[in-house]
Amino acid sequence: MRKSTSNSLLILGLFLVLLFLLNISTGSVNISISEIIASLLGYSKDSIGSQIVWDFRLPKAATCILAGAGLGAGGLMMQTFFRNPLAGPDVLGLSSGASLMVAITILAQSALPFWASGINQWAVAIASSGGASLVFFIVIAAAQKLKDNSSLLIIGMMVAAFASSLVSVMQFLSKAEDLQAFMIWTLGSAGATSWREIQIMTVIVFIGLAISSICVKALNSWFMGEQYSKSIGVNIKRARFWIVFSTCLMVGSITAFCGPIAFVGLAVPHLVKLLIPTNNHKILLPAVSLGGSILLLACDTLAQLPGSTQILPLNAVTSFIGAPVLIWVVLRNKRKFLNSR
Repeated sequence: MRKSTSNSLLILGLFLVLLFLLNISTGSVNISISEIIASLLGYSKDSIGSQIVWDFRLPKAATCILAGAGLGAGGLMMQTFFRNPLAGPDVLGLSSGASLMVAITILAQSALPFWASGINQWAVAIASSGGASLVFFIVIAAAQKLKDNSSLLIIGMMVAAFASSLVSVMQFLSKAEDLQAFMIWTLGSAGATSWREIQIMTVIVFIGLAISSICVKALNSWFMGEQYSKSIGVNIKRARFWIVFSTCLMVGSITAFCGPIAFVGLAVPHLVKLLIPTNNHKILLPAVSLGGSILLLACDTLAQLPGSTQILPLNAVTSFIGAPVLIWVVLRNKRKFLNSR
């Protein structure tokens, strides 16, 4: 690894640490830096500030780091897999499948009154995971049958459109209070996870990242086309399965606990490539994982509205920041962007 690349990764790591500290020091309750450091070191366990840090702010920051890393890696793999810079981690319809099952779980209360007693955060997470898993099995089955990635992309888009149409029908027929609960979930949030949920998400995201690291050779060769990949000994069918599997695994779990916030995965690979201009996924995968964590921490910090009890929707902030930056990247690198398609 070149020195400049190592320095870039070091810069990303330092930014991550700084934004992590900034994130846990921001909120409606003013807590001094000294008290935060004392809380992290375990010197003031019984204080109210320490309880706020450990029970609310640290889980939220940890969720941002995990979700950002998983979405960044998933977005990079999908853009490489489809050789399309506009592909995101939700391009296979996972978020739409998760949204459909969550809609059924929340919006069915008006039709099934007895169902309401079982609605809680875990029920929503399980429903979201189930919806993403259902779409995952459909996509995996299609991946085994189809020979080209373009057809797989079309199937993912059609599954997403079908799920979205069903969600629209249920929204139209639902009661106002149920519709509000569902809309709040779709806005995305990193602040509703417990330490138990973070443990589960950590295991799943790390498994997904481990699988993606094994696929580095296949990802590097994908730029040159499938024939080139075959010529250097890449098993196309197996590589396609593991790339899709790792992306589905990470995006499904993140959507389950944070809602559909996949826009981060679309923007981060382009932003990271400005800092580290390479197509070597051995370098890009850890870089986009760090970049995704940084972007989500920054967006969550801005969503806090320091000094206020109001919290902006996380999806709104990620799109508000990411979309203009992505447009600027495309305009600045128009020729390179078009050639990568």
